[in-house]
Amino acid sequence: MKGNDEFGCLDNPITSEGKPPNPRTPSFGQQSPTTDGVLKPCKKSLVRHPSLQVKSKALDIAIGNGYEVENCGAEFTPIIRSGAWADIGFRTRMEDVYLRIDDFTHDYGLKKCADVPNAFYGVFDGHGGKHAADFACYHLPRFIVEDQNFPEEVERIVASAFLQTDTAFAEACALDSALASGATALTALVLGRMLVVANVGDCRAVLCRRGKAIEMSRDHKPNCNRERKRIEALGGSVYDGYLNGQLNVARALGDWHIEGMKDANGGPLSAEPELMTADLTEEDEFLIIGCDGLWDVFRSQNAVDFARRRLQEHNDPAMCSKDLVDEALKRKSEDNLTVVVVCFQSNPPPNLVAPRARVRRSFSAEGLRELQSLLDGLGN
Repeated sequence: MKGNDEFGCLDNPITSEGKPPNPRTPSFGQQSPTTDGVLKPCKKSLVRHPSLQVKSKALDIAIGNGYEVENCGAEFTPIIRSGAWADIGFRTRMEDVYLRIDDFTHDYGLKKCADVPNAFYGVFDGHGGKHAADFACYHLPRFIVEDQNFPEEVERIVASAFLQTDTAFAEACALDSALASGATALTALVLGRMLVVANVGDCRAVLCRRGKAIEMSRDHKPNCNRERKRIEALGGSVYDGYLNGQLNVARALGDWHIEGMKDANGGPLSAEPELMTADLTEEDEFLIIGCDGLWDVFRSQNAVDFARRRLQEHNDPAMCSKDLVDEALKRKSEDNLTVVVVCFQSNPPPNLVAPRARVRRSFSAEGLRELQSLLDGLGN
C-alpha cells in the first residue's frame, strides 16, 4: 500500500453492510476518492453539529493518567517514513481501518507546524460492524487540527478529540440506527521530536529504542485491576473477562446502542484515551502500531526484534508491515490484521554489538604464597 497518505481499508466509501461510514447529512464531511481509489482527506472543513460548536478547550479533560517516557540526548530531528498493511485474516469481514499521514498539517491546511516534522497515524479496530471505525478514522484528526489552540496544547486537544468523536458518533447513530457499532482506537502524533500516543482499547503501539521494545500504550482489558475498579465504580461489572458480560475491552468509541455501557452522564465503557508521550532521540528507530490481532501472537519485544531484522534487510516500512502481518497469519492469528510501521531514521537499524564482559582474574592468598615459593625456588 503505497503513497504518503492513506485511509486504509476505505477504498470504497460504501461498507459491506451497504451503509455510508458517515451519515449523509449537512452536519458531516464527505470523503473524496482519488483517481486510484484511495480516499484522501477533503480540503473542506468539517461542519460540526450545533452541539459541538464549543471549542474543545471547554472540555475538562484529565491528563493525569498519561505517562511520559524518560530519555535524554542531544537535539534530534526525525526523518519520517512509514508504511502500512492490512489483511482480513480468517474473519469473514474486514472491520479494521487505518490512517497514515506523513505530512499532517500540510494535508489539513495548517501552516503552524510546517517547518518541523509532523505526522499522524491511527488504527481503528471495529466490532459489531465497521461504521464506528470508519467514522473515527475520518473525523478524529479533524477535531484535532480544527481546535484553535492546536498545536500548543497537544495532549489536551488529542484527548478532547477522542471524546468529541465519540459524542459525534452518538449523534450520527441517533440519525441512523443502522450505524450502531463500536471501535477501539489508537493514534500516534509526531510534532518535531515529540511523540504523543493516545489509546482506547487493546490496539498497541511499541517504540523501538536501540533494539529495546518500549510500550507506548496499555491494553484496556476489563480484567485489569485499574479498569475493573473504574467499571465497578460506575455501575458496571466484569464477568468472565467481559465488560457487563458483553465486551472484552474496557474502553472504546461508539457502542452507544448497548444497554448499560454509555449514556449522557457517562458509563462503565469509557472513550477517554490514555496518553503516553516521548521526546524522540537518535536512539529511537521505529514505531509499530497494530490492532490486537497482531499482539495476540506477538509479544512486544518479539515484534520489535522481528521488524528490526526485516528493516535491516530491506529498509522499507511498507514491506516490514506486510512481513509482520504475514508472520501473524503463519502464527494463526484469528482476527483481522492491521499494522503501521513508522521509521524515524533514513538508514536501517544498525547492528548492535554487545560489549564484551570484562573478566576479572584474581589469586587467592594461598595461590600467591605458592607462586612466591615457586619464584623463590627459581631464584635460588
